Amino acid sequence: MGSVYASRLARGGHDVLVVDAWADHVRAIAERGLSVRGPDGAMTARVRAFEAPPARVVDLVVLAVKAADVVGAARGVAPLLGPHTLVLTIQNGLGSAQEVAGVLGPERLLVGVASGFGASLVGPGQVRHNAMRALRFGAYAPGAGPGAPQVERIARAWRQGGFDATAVDDVVATQWEKLICNVAYSAPCALTGLTVGEVMDHPHLGEVSRAAAVEAWETATAAKVRIDVADPVTHVREFGARLPDAKPSALLDHLAGRRSEIPVINGAIPREAAKVGLTAPVNATLTALVLAREDGL
Repeated sequence: MGSVYASRLARGGHDVLVVDAWADHVRAIAERGLSVRGPDGAMTARVRAFEAPPARVVDLVVLAVKAADVVGAARGVAPLLGPHTLVLTIQNGLGSAQEVAGVLGPERLLVGVASGFGASLVGPGQVRHNAMRALRFGAYAPGAGPGAPQVERIARAWRQGGFDATAVDDVVATQWEKLICNVAYSAPCALTGLTVGEVMDHPHLGEVSRAAAVEAWETATAAKVRIDVADPVTHVREFGARLPDAKPSALLDHLAGRRSEIPVINGAIPREAAKVGLTAPVNATLTALVLAREDGL
């Protein structure tokens, strides 16, 4: 995902630095550029790539790592930060923004929500994406610090790169609206190897998928999150119908032999439900099953 962001931001005329711990990826980008293919065609972007952040103050740092790596990434970007540098963190699930805020402070932090996206690394310097729909940005601490009034400026910069990017007042609601869809498909797909559409229409798994979404919706409603979702089942089916052949990131992680972000996706629902006096047994069970499988990776 970070490579997709970087390539298109560079194409939009921005000066982009890429930092990645994978040495072969960095070397390939330096030698041949960053190649991205998708439904809208292919492109190669020229960006500067590093294995560690250089000592250079930038306007915006984008943290596009997995949730498990976000604290380490936040700690590592110090050479890039000046007094006015903003940090945009884009992860699945819930909890990553709080982790980043604990390291870098809430005032400079923006939160991004990517909906209808999917990407995978084909090889060093080569990325494929299967869709690229909406990006929504909001301030982690609305009304506090320099981040809040800059959200629209950042969204405009991403639109220059060809993204459907919009500033929103309530990014937490946007996170939950996406999370309701994620819990419906992430764990079921990871456990079975099925695509989003196959899970959605499966005679047995479909019921489990919908129950996971309903639990998330009930939790958000009880927590008084201002989600714009009247019917969670309709919500997740409309989402699935747009991406029937997609493989969620949790399944891609398992195929690559990696641990997934299930603890902050399906695993977030039981934690949040407990805060409002509810339980979420479907999501708790799905999380336990995925974690048990990952213990054998």
